[in-house]
Amino acid sequence: MKSIVAIVGRPNVGKSTLFNRLTQSRQAIVEDFPGVTRDRLYAPCDWNGQEFTLVDTGGIVLDKEGGTIEAHVTRQAELAIEEADVIIFVCDVTNGVTASDQEVADKLRRVHKPVLLAVNKVENLKRDEEAHEFWSLGLDTMIPVSAEHGMGTGDLLDAVVENLPALDEPREEDEDLIKVAVIGRPNVGKSSLVNAILGEERVIVSNVAGTTRDAIDVLVEKGEDRFLLIDTAGMRKRGKVDEGVERYSVMRALRAVDRANVVLMVIDAEDGVTDQDQKIVGYANENGKACVVVVNKWDLVEKDEKTMEKFTEKVRVRLAFMDYAVLAFLSAKTRQRVHKLLPLIRKVAENHARRITTAELNNLIREAYSLNPPPSDKGRRLKIFFGTQPHAAPPGFVFFVNDRELLHFSYKRYLENRLRETYDFEGTPIRLYFRNKAKVEFKTERPIRVRRILAVTGKKRTVRRAAKKLTTE
Repeated sequence: MKSIVAIVGRPNVGKSTLFNRLTQSRQAIVEDFPGVTRDRLYAPCDWNGQEFTLVDTGGIVLDKEGGTIEAHVTRQAELAIEEADVIIFVCDVTNGVTASDQEVADKLRRVHKPVLLAVNKVENLKRDEEAHEFWSLGLDTMIPVSAEHGMGTGDLLDAVVENLPALDEPREEDEDLIKVAVIGRPNVGKSSLVNAILGEERVIVSNVAGTTRDAIDVLVEKGEDRFLLIDTAGMRKRGKVDEGVERYSVMRALRAVDRANVVLMVIDAEDGVTDQDQKIVGYANENGKACVVVVNKWDLVEKDEKTMEKFTEKVRVRLAFMDYAVLAFLSAKTRQRVHKLLPLIRKVAENHARRITTAELNNLIREAYSLNPPPSDKGRRLKIFFGTQPHAAPPGFVFFVNDRELLHFSYKRYLENRLRETYDFEGTPIRLYFRNKAKVEFKTERPIRVRRILAVTGKKRTVRRAAKKLTTE
């Protein structure tokens, strides 16, 4: 496990700017007003070969009533302090030492962990002199920095590394890590679902739509399986998206889909599949992501013996363009059936990465072709010479044919159905590509063998190399 370094402080002192500077990223949303960051945001960081995990937190506002967004944000910051090995306490030199700074400093002195005071926005000699006022907070280490310009961040990182505990050798990134993006409209229960899977309050849950802003990464380990859950902001219709924070939140949600293997599309059982749900999950489909449609709040639906069957039919009709998706009915609030979700995600991820050997694929093609030959068009019929799988995630298959203009969409659908019937591709899209057999003539004593190679590879360069070898034997 890597050491954890938490960045804390009152609102609008530059914590997220410092987070982006130290991680050399733009992962945290930065705006010039307080309360933008809410959940804990994790990112890897390294300095002089020492790796650790940096955590950005929302602004700490003490003495807030429970149930408010500010109280939830403060609780998330407190949880980050509890799990951290080193704490970076950020203050703003332009405001001087405030009563809120003093309250947070008093709280940090009681945690008995290394606390580094980073006085931010120190961009000139005058500001550097003003930073000395912050020694009055009674902390052992004070470092003037400018998160926006990068000044003093090297000294800060040196101090962080000096205070990190000695750990075992860090584990290399697991190639089998399953990345799961949790997406959907606002207030359908995405954060509640993440918390239910974890069994703890890891992300803020509120009835206020739009509570989640950043894309929050959460690592989950179950046995030998490792999952990276990415909680994302709810995506509203384009015309209703406000400029600024919400626009950046949607961008991060889409980027979360791009880097995920599996997408959990969360819908509200009471609303069913809306037009906006279709657009959101359509982005995942276009990008070839495996998909599990999570029907949340199932406990609120009045049921009889056919309720689930009827609801499934409605979902299939609304999402006809991705009939491969798996449906999961659950309640994040009561945790009904939540325990079945991770095994389902693992299965879908395995199907998404599935590969078929060339021999098996071509046996399937010959059998499918003989059982149901394609229809002729003006005396010409589609011929499939060879098939191969060039990539997985999603599984993609290339078929070399005599003329792809003879391919009817119904026959393409037939081949896809045969693949799905023979192999388990539940939950993942598959891509079928059809290419014309290249027509290249060579002067060779063995034209039959050259043509055979041409039909197999479909690549002129490979054929030329093979032909040259044959003619020089």
